[in-house]
Amino acid sequence: MKFQALFFLLILTCMYLSLAQGSFGNCCLGHVGAIKQKAKKNIESYRVQETDGDCNISAVVFLIKKHKREWTVCANPNESWVQELMETLDRRMKN
Repeated sequence: MKFQALFFLLILTCMYLSLAQGSFGNCCLGHVGAIKQKAKKNIESYRVQETDGDCNISAVVFLIKKHKREWTVCANPNESWVQELMETLDRRMKN
């Protein structure tokens, strides 16, 4: 009986710890300072990350594709180069 209670408490503790960690699966945890010019040419799209839900910082997430590889880069939406790059991508998408 004691073993069953101890096992049950151990399972509950593991479940609590896994839920307490939160999920940062699709959130930026920091910003880059700049993106190289070559990488800017390979940006396919972007999305804006807000500070609601699980994400702690606001960011612009750029999707970069090259040679069948895909990765994301997080940038500070308040920086001027980020805003200019967003405008450039918006113009590129319209054409």
